[in-house]
This record gives sequence, C-alpha cells and structure tokens, in this order.
Amino acid sequence: MAADDVLDYADDERRARGWLWDLLKTWIPAGVAVFAIRSAVAEPFRIPSGSMVPTLEIGDHILVSKFSYSLKVPLSEWFRETPIKVASMGEPKRGDIIVFQYPPNPKLDYIKRVVGLPGDTIEVKNNELFVNGEKADRAYDGPHTFIDDTCSEETTKAYRETLDGVEHWVLNNSAYSIGGLGNYGPKEVPEDHVFVMGDNRDNSADSRVWGAVPYDHIKGRALFVWLSYDACNPEGGLPFRGERFGMSLE
Repeated sequence: MAADDVLDYADDERRARGWLWDLLKTWIPAGVAVFAIRSAVAEPFRIPSGSMVPTLEIGDHILVSKFSYSLKVPLSEWFRETPIKVASMGEPKRGDIIVFQYPPNPKLDYIKRVVGLPGDTIEVKNNELFVNGEKADRAYDGPHTFIDDTCSEETTKAYRETLDGVEHWVLNNSAYSIGGLGNYGPKEVPEDHVFVMGDNRDNSADSRVWGAVPYDHIKGRALFVWLSYDACNPEGGLPFRGERFGMSLE
C-alpha cells in the first residue's frame, strides 16, 4: 500500500469518527431531553382496553400531565420503583382521570377515575356508587353499544353520573360484571391513597378488585385525546375517530 493511500485511509477514518461524534453530540442531549419531558412534564398514552368506555374509547391516544399533583425528579423512575417527588402541586380530586402504576405490578400503567379520597367510605349497591353514605347523582340516558377489543358488540345501559360537580358517562351491564362488582363494601380509603373505578363499571377490574392506589403510584392526570384510532372501523372508512381529536377529558 502506498504511503498516500495510508494517509487517505487515516483521514477518512478521522472524518468518520468526527461525523459520528458530531451526530452523538447532537442527538444524545435531544433524546435525554425528550425522555426527561416525558418523565416529568407530559407523556402520551394509548388506551388498549374498554374499562373507561365511553369516556375513553379503545384506540384513543391521550396526553397526561405529569406535574398535576407533584414535581418529580426527571428519569428517577428509571432507577427506582416509583419516581422521586420534590414538591407537591395539589391533591387528586373526585372525578379526576388518572394514570398510575398498577399496585400489584408497578411496571404496568393503568388509567381509571378517582371516586374516593383518603378517609372516604366507598360502597357500591346494585351498581350505584355511594361516597360517605351519599349516593352519587346519576340519570339513565338510554342504551349504549359497547364494542370491545375483539370488535364484539354488546348493548349496555348508559348513565350520566356526577361526582363533586364533575359529570361523566358510566356504563352498566350485569352480563359483563367481573366477580359481581355491582355490590362492594363499605370500605374506607386509606391515608395517602385514592379509590379508582372504570367508567365501564361492569367491565373494569379496579380498586374493587385490587385495592386503593397509593399517592406515590400516581403518574399524572389525563388532559385530552390527541388521536383516536378505530381498529374495528364498522363503516369501512378511514380508521380514525376525527370527532374525538382534541377532546378534553373530565
């Protein structure tokens, strides 16, 4: 190999290393920043199941505020089971829709509605919710066709329920009831915990099954739907629910 060829090869190798280093310097900080934002500010989630229908449909993509209740050390959940909280930003309220680490397996994220706060007594009688002995206001709104994640249809009953001024839909259908959850309690919510339930009441494993959610398991509050994908697409058109884009969540 000629001396010039050796020099050319060395120059090419240096240029390649320089290009790779420039690429890493540009993208590694950007990647860390993205993960830090997802960890401490806001994070998108996809709804895979029907436990929150009709408020959240299967295939909804939502944005969750990570600082609604606390400020956390970015990326701290990478090194421990729950993130490190540095400041409180408020407490969950009845009616909030929250994303949290599933208590039996904190590696999984769940989404439900807060119905009980620390010290509350929760009871369900004949599919009606009672908080501290007071029945939650609700009004029957007619039948609702629930389409599950296999695209099977079932007719359920839709109600408008109100919790501390937050009005939302709930569904009931005893045919779907998981372990007879139409009757539960009374049970007091422990300190620093919330009691959560799915809006699709008879098709939701929630605090009635595995207990209350510790505060330090709460990841954030759901804000709005930014995309909704309909895998079943019964009318054969585009597989998107355009009317749900940008829908605020309550």
